[in-house]
Amino acid sequence: MKKNIITIALLLSGTIALSGCTTNPYTGESQAGKSGIGAGLGAALGAGVGVLSSSKKDRGKGALIGAAAGAALGGGAGYYMDVQEAKLRDKMKGTGVSVTRNGDNIILNMPSNVTFDSSSSSLKPAGANTLTGVAMVLKEYPKTAVNIIGYTDSTGTRALNMKLSQQRADSVGSSLITQGVAANRIRTSGMGPDNPIASNSTEDGKAQNRRVEITLSPL
Repeated sequence: MKKNIITIALLLSGTIALSGCTTNPYTGESQAGKSGIGAGLGAALGAGVGVLSSSKKDRGKGALIGAAAGAALGGGAGYYMDVQEAKLRDKMKGTGVSVTRNGDNIILNMPSNVTFDSSSSSLKPAGANTLTGVAMVLKEYPKTAVNIIGYTDSTGTRALNMKLSQQRADSVGSSLITQGVAANRIRTSGMGPDNPIASNSTEDGKAQNRRVEITLSPL
């Protein structure tokens, strides 16, 4: 009997993945596509965790409970980030800000020609306008954490660059808070010249490295 219940739980997870349609626990809406696959994977993982964390006599029940919880988490977060990504892509058209997806994380790369002049932490008008669009989406989807990281090129001392990159991240964070994004969602940090995305041996490369990245993650 216990083996049959566990089998049912695993079959349930497979059915969810194949159907690709679940109810989003964040919004209550019907959702489809890759979020359904995420729900199926979450159900399978949840079923396994339910089995391992339950006593022998309760493993069947644990598998069913774990499958249901895993499906809700796996599908809900994915769908929530899917729709947020689509709206951000629409808002960022023509701004020079790139939007990339890494799992359930959404990354906005704001280059220096949009955000800050060299050696400055004061937002350019273009950067301020761009952040207005970002803030609109963030307020509509409040169940995401906002991690803001400032970067510089390798020119100057490390101490100066670390300070400048933190100030730039703080400027972006302050702009979002001023426009109504909850301060407890936002974390800022400065990485100075670390993690360059281009060579610092050319002016073009340095310009690419002077950037601010905003990473959105489901809470």
